[in-house]
Amino acid sequence: MKLERVEIVHVAIPLVTPFRTSFGTMTTKDTFLLHVVTDSAEGWSEFAADPEPLYCSEFVAGAEIVLRDFLIPRVAALGEVTAAALAPAMAKIKGHELAKAALETALLDAELRTYGMPLAVYLGAVRDRVPAGVSVGIKDSVPELLDEVERYLAEGYVRIKLKIEPGWDVEPVRAVRDRFGEALPLQVDANTAYTLADAEQLRRLDEFGLLLIEEPLQENNLHAHAQLQQRLRTPVCLDESLHHASDTAAAIAMDACRVVNVKPARVGGYLEARRVHDVAHAHGVPVWCGGMLETGIGRAPNLALAALPGCTLPGDTSASSRYFAEDITEPFVLQDGHLPVPTAPGIGIEPLPEALRRFTRGRRDLYAAQGTAGGHVRLIPCSHVSRVPRP
Repeated sequence: MKLERVEIVHVAIPLVTPFRTSFGTMTTKDTFLLHVVTDSAEGWSEFAADPEPLYCSEFVAGAEIVLRDFLIPRVAALGEVTAAALAPAMAKIKGHELAKAALETALLDAELRTYGMPLAVYLGAVRDRVPAGVSVGIKDSVPELLDEVERYLAEGYVRIKLKIEPGWDVEPVRAVRDRFGEALPLQVDANTAYTLADAEQLRRLDEFGLLLIEEPLQENNLHAHAQLQQRLRTPVCLDESLHHASDTAAAIAMDACRVVNVKPARVGGYLEARRVHDVAHAHGVPVWCGGMLETGIGRAPNLALAALPGCTLPGDTSASSRYFAEDITEPFVLQDGHLPVPTAPGIGIEPLPEALRRFTRGRRDLYAAQGTAGGHVRLIPCSHVSRVPRP
């Protein structure tokens, strides 16, 4: 493919209810979509982080600069662009995995649309639908939490994940177990809110038969997580600490985790996410696909990843209505506790024009083609591109 244009589309979509974690409370999904145009097809992706660097070091405004000034020029310089060539082209730029993931996913979408191939087929999916779990944020009271869990179970979700933090851990977990029974698949997510000094408090969660406790300690501290795992019966699951396949292998070797949550954006895209899956699966470690409160543009490719053979636990691939009264794509609807894996080429979905128009806060080109020279397209940075808003 030849890259002709890269456009950023800033969107803000209200959440149906505030979503609170140990990092803070979200009321709106405020991010950008990346739209790429090549000489053979178009592609879409979603930047997974937020306007502020609270969950991770990346944030919306910073990612735009990194894409515009560093990542896209290196990819454009390839001339003939393929998804497989992107990681080597971007490798000298340290970090910025979420920005890299957005660019890789959009171009992979375009490439697979050219071939008429669904992402699920490309990744090696073995299922046409995946079980859906739901993530329940921190609430103001236990009765409010129980009401929300009851509502999600009535909707058909097959697994419940509770966000926890110091002061909101044993009591809500006990209440959910007492109300809904031992058979409910239940796990907790601390989002790095604890330290190793809290090991005894976390060990109190062992009595509730949890599937896992996710990222309890400071991220990237594999040694501390290995020490904690020695003191817990509950399997430790790593999320924010795993950035690529090699540190996943290291974490498994150290027994720092017995379950892996793979978020494609966090590891730099779906190609690396598949490698993370393959490493864990080869070692017999269960994998599941995490979520970042994505719109349908981010949810669709996550479903393809969640259909891989090593993804044996329900992921955070909830229905669109879990987060949005109206999505920017056709909604994903829960059916018997499962969501269908998209079967159309590429990521299998694209924005609905009218919905995208109403939720868009701004659009601008990061790169565009201008003229030809010797049969080759010349690409220019967005500072030289007319930023005329599109309808």
